[in-house]
Amino acid sequence: MSEWYYADAANARQGPVDAAALVRLRLQGQLGWETLVWREGMADWRPMRDFAAELAQADDRGPLLSTADGSVVDAGRATDPATASAEPASPYAPPTAAVSGEPAVVLGGEVVYAGFWKRFAALTIDSFIIGAAFYAVFFALMLVVGFGSFAALDGGGAIGTGFAVVMTLGYLCYPVISGLYYVLMESSAQQATLGKLAVGIKVVGAQGGRIGRGNALGRWVSHLLCYFTVYIGYLMAAFTERKQGLHDMVASTLVVDKWAYTDRPDLQRRELGVVTWIVLIIGGGLILLSLLGIVAAVAIPALAR
Repeated sequence: MSEWYYADAANARQGPVDAAALVRLRLQGQLGWETLVWREGMADWRPMRDFAAELAQADDRGPLLSTADGSVVDAGRATDPATASAEPASPYAPPTAAVSGEPAVVLGGEVVYAGFWKRFAALTIDSFIIGAAFYAVFFALMLVVGFGSFAALDGGGAIGTGFAVVMTLGYLCYPVISGLYYVLMESSAQQATLGKLAVGIKVVGAQGGRIGRGNALGRWVSHLLCYFTVYIGYLMAAFTERKQGLHDMVASTLVVDKWAYTDRPDLQRRELGVVTWIVLIIGGGLILLSLLGIVAAVAIPALAR
C-alpha cells in the first residue's frame, strides 16, 4: 500500500499516511484539493486533486457509485434525498474555485544559502524604504502640528503638550512601519521584502516552505537580540553553516536563493550579482563619506587653534 505525505498549512511535510487516511482528512476539511501531496515514485509534489480518481478507490466508508458526469459519490449519500440536495457535488470532484498559485515546495535539491553580503545589501535597501516611509509620515505629522501650533498661538493656547504627544507618536511610527513591512512581505507569496527580491533571496521555514505571519512576527521581534548583542547576531550569518543569523535561529527560518526549494534549483546563483555589488559600492561610499565628515568635524577645529 502506498504511503502518502502532505504539506500542512505552514508547508511543513506531514506523514506518512495511507490513502484511506488521506481521504478522511480531505472529507473532514483538514486538507483541501489544493493541498500538495507526494509519494514514492513521484518526481514532484502535486495537488491532491490530480489523484481524485485514485483516492476514490481508497475510501473506506462504503461502496462508491459513478454518476453521469463521471464523478464518484458514496452510495449511502447518493440515496439520501436530503444529503443529495444539501451536497450535490461529489467530495471527489475538483473544486470550481481558482486554485492557489502558491509555489510548491520541492525537497531534495541543492540549496544555496544567502551569504552575509547579499543579506547586508538587502537590509540596506529595506532600511532606505522603511526610512523613507517613516520620514513621509513624520513630515505629515509635523505639518499637522505646525498648523495646529499657529492656531493655538492665535487663540493664546499652550502647544507644548500637544507637540510632545505628536512627536512621540511620530517616533513610534518607525517600529510600526518596520514591523508591518517585514511581517507582511516575508509571509507573503513572495516570501521576501523588496530588498531581498532585488538581490534574489527569500525567507523560508526550516522545511523550505513559506512562513506564516506569526512566525514572521517572531522573526522580526528576534532582531532585538541582534541589537542587544551589538550586531554580533547579524554577523553570525557570515560564519554559521546555513548562513543563519541569531534571529533566524530563534525563529527557525532560513534565508536562501529565490530558486531554492523549487523545481529549478539549477537557477540558483552563488555569486553576488549586479544589484548586490551596486548597493555595496554605494553603501560603502556613503559610509566612507560619513567617516570622513566625522574626522573633518574633529580635526578642523583642532587645527584652527
